[in-house]
Amino acid sequence: MRKRLVALLVPALLAVAGCTDAGPENAPRTRDEAAQSRPSPFADCSGLTTDRPSAPPATPTAAGTASATPAAAGTPLPELTLACFTGGAPVDLHQIRGPAVINLWASWCAPCRAELPAFQRLSERAEGQLTVVGVNMRDTRSGAQSIGEDFGVRFPSLIDQGEALQRSLGRKAIPMTVLVDANSRIRHVDVSGALDDARLAELVRVHLGVAVPE
Repeated sequence: MRKRLVALLVPALLAVAGCTDAGPENAPRTRDEAAQSRPSPFADCSGLTTDRPSAPPATPTAAGTASATPAAAGTPLPELTLACFTGGAPVDLHQIRGPAVINLWASWCAPCRAELPAFQRLSERAEGQLTVVGVNMRDTRSGAQSIGEDFGVRFPSLIDQGEALQRSLGRKAIPMTVLVDANSRIRHVDVSGALDDARLAELVRVHLGVAVPE
């Protein structure tokens, strides 16, 4: 009888011991934690910026509100510091090396998803002539990473959870595309909706003087 009781107790004790040993490393991970463990599809942000004197300070606006008027052509990029999706040193936006095309996007935005492949092709076709930079808005890391992986997006992307760039530009639309010249001054802000290859090439030619190869 005693042997039979021991035989029944041992498996139960082992099962309890197994549960006790399960630590946080074995617990289910959130989607964002799982995304962080995967290699980022986006390029790192080293080399995006150049040293230049700070632009004159912009007229201050009320906290949390958009500028009274949209940023005009010739306005310097705002003096904002944004994190890079891949980590590393934050990026001073007004120091981005131009000419550049800055695309504000989010995984939950259908027009953004529609145009992202065109921006990736632009980054490849115009390599050496201009820089394509993404700014991921109000998104989850897992959502942004999945879109990058699914659409083959590899250009660098910054993170702006607080919509600071939108507010600085005085616009709330998304997707938004900002064309920046070699002096990091805004030449055009496009909020017309999803852009295709032809429209992107036209904007770059007209506002930045860059001819995108076919």
